[in-house]
Amino acid sequence: MLKKILVENYILIDKLELEFSNKLNIITGETGSGKSILIGAIDTAFGAKVSKECIKTGCDRAYIELSLFLNSPINQLLEENGIENFGNELIISREITNTGSRSRVNGTLVNQEFIKILRDKFIDVHSQHQTYSFMQPKFHINLLDSYAKATCSKLFEEYTSLYNEYIDIKQKLEQAKNANTLTENQIEFLKFQIDEIETANIKSNDEDTELEKELEVLENAEKLKELTGSVSWTINNDDESILNALSQLKMNLSKATRMDESLEESESELINAIEILKDLSSSLRDYSQSLDNDTERLNEIQERLFNLDKLKRKYGGSLEQVLNTLEKLQTEYSSIVNFESNIEELEQKLSTYSNQLTKLAQEISEKRKMYSEVLSSLIVEKLEKLELPKAQFKIDVKETDLNKYGIDDVEFLISTNISEPLKPLAKVASGGEISRVMLALKTIFAQHDNIDTVIFDEIDTGISGKTSQRVAEEIAELSDNCQIIMITHQAIIASKADKHIYVKKVQNDSTQVGIYVLNEDDKLKALAELASGEITDQSIEFAKTLVH
Repeated sequence: MLKKILVENYILIDKLELEFSNKLNIITGETGSGKSILIGAIDTAFGAKVSKECIKTGCDRAYIELSLFLNSPINQLLEENGIENFGNELIISREITNTGSRSRVNGTLVNQEFIKILRDKFIDVHSQHQTYSFMQPKFHINLLDSYAKATCSKLFEEYTSLYNEYIDIKQKLEQAKNANTLTENQIEFLKFQIDEIETANIKSNDEDTELEKELEVLENAEKLKELTGSVSWTINNDDESILNALSQLKMNLSKATRMDESLEESESELINAIEILKDLSSSLRDYSQSLDNDTERLNEIQERLFNLDKLKRKYGGSLEQVLNTLEKLQTEYSSIVNFESNIEELEQKLSTYSNQLTKLAQEISEKRKMYSEVLSSLIVEKLEKLELPKAQFKIDVKETDLNKYGIDDVEFLISTNISEPLKPLAKVASGGEISRVMLALKTIFAQHDNIDTVIFDEIDTGISGKTSQRVAEEIAELSDNCQIIMITHQAIIASKADKHIYVKKVQNDSTQVGIYVLNEDDKLKALAELASGEITDQSIEFAKTLVH
C-alpha cells in the first residue's frame, strides 16, 4: 500500500510530500481545485501515458516518487530484474522531461512493462473513463475472465497460444490458395528472377567488398611494386642500407657490452631489430616480385562487380539483401509448384487446431458460466447493501463463433425495478446506479485479487441521501481490508475518513495547487462546506453528527 508520495513540478504542484493512512484516505475540495491532479500523479508513477505538458510551466522536469509498504515481499521478482531488495519497502519513481520519461524501482531503471506488472499487483485506479469502459459489452468478457483467472489462467494461456498458431496456419493457407491464382506469365517471371540470382553464384554476403579490395591492388600494381621494392632495397640491398648501418652499430654495442654487462639487454634488442628488418625486407621483396599487371584478372573482376551491382539494383542494396530475396522467391515458387499438397496439409492442420480450440473453448465456456453465476450473485448482494434491494443482475454468456476469446459472447444485464426485465447495463442504468454497480465490482475484485490499494476518482457520482450512507459504510468496510484513496463530494462519505486531504487552488502571481492534511477542527469545516456549500453554525453541528 502507498505510504508516501513526493511530487515536484507536476502540473500546478511546486512540491508536495504527503503520507497516506493505510485505511481510508478522502480527498475533497471545490470543483476545479485540482483534486484529480494527486490521483493523476499516482497513476503517472505507475506507468500511465504522460506528455511533457505535465511539467509545470517554467520548469525543465517533473518528478514523482511513491513509497510503498509491501504486505508480502517480492524478492524473486526483484532478483530476476536485477533490482535491489529493500525488504517490505518499494520505491517507484518517474521523471518526465521535454524529451521523454524514465522510471525507476528502488533506484534501478526499469521499462514500462515492469511497472505494469507492479501496477497489476498492488493498485487499482478507477476513473470516470474506466466506468465508461466497464459499461461497454466488449469489455465484459475481460472482467469475467479477470474474476476467474485464479483457477483458469493456465487454461486461458493455453487457448491464446493455440489460437495464435491457428491464425498463423489460416493465413498461410490463404496465401497458398492465393498463389494458385497467379498467371503462367507471373510464374515464369518468378522463375526467371530465381534463375538470374542463382546463376550469379554469389559466394558470400561480402564478395563484392573483397573483389573491390583486390581490384584496387591490381589497378595500383605497378606503383605498389615500385614502393615495396624500394623499401626492401633500402633495408637490405644497398651499400648504405639500413641493415649495413645497423650491423656497424651492433659491432660497436657488442664491444661496449664486453666492457659493461648491463648493456646485454640493449644488445639483444638491437639484434632482434636487425632480424625483424631482415624478415621485413624479404617479405616486401617477395610481395613486390609477386605483383604483375594481370589485365585478364582485372577485367574479370570489373565484369563480376558490374554483374553484382546489377543484381543489387534489382533485388536489394546489398548482396545480403539479394540472397534474402532469393530465399523468399524460392519459398514462393515452391509453394506455387506444390500448392496442392501444401493446401491439403495446411487444411488438415487447420482442422486439427480447430478441433482442439473448440474443445478448449467449450471447457472455458463451462468455467465462465459457472463463474458468471457466482459473480452475479455477489454483485446482487452488494447492490442490496447499496440501496438497490430489488436489483437483478445477470452475466449473460451466449455462444458465438470461435474467436480469440473462445466461443462466448458475454454481457452484463441489470434490472433495478422489480417490474422491469433484465436489459443491457449500458442502456438502463442511471448515473447513481452505474456508480453502485462499479463500486460493487471494485469491492468484489479488490477482495478477490488481494489488491493493496484501490483509488476511486468520484465513484459516488449521482448518489445522495440514504444511498450515500450505504456507500460510505461499504467503502469504510472495504478499507478494513485494503487501503482506499478516494475523491468525493459527499459529506457522509468524507466523514468516514481516517485521513482527510483537502485540495485548494491558489491564484497569486501564478496558479498553484495546495494540498493539506486536515486536523479535526478543519475536517469539521470541510464536511460542513461539503454538506451545505458554506460554513455556518448549523452546518458545523451537522458535520459533528456525521463524525460522532
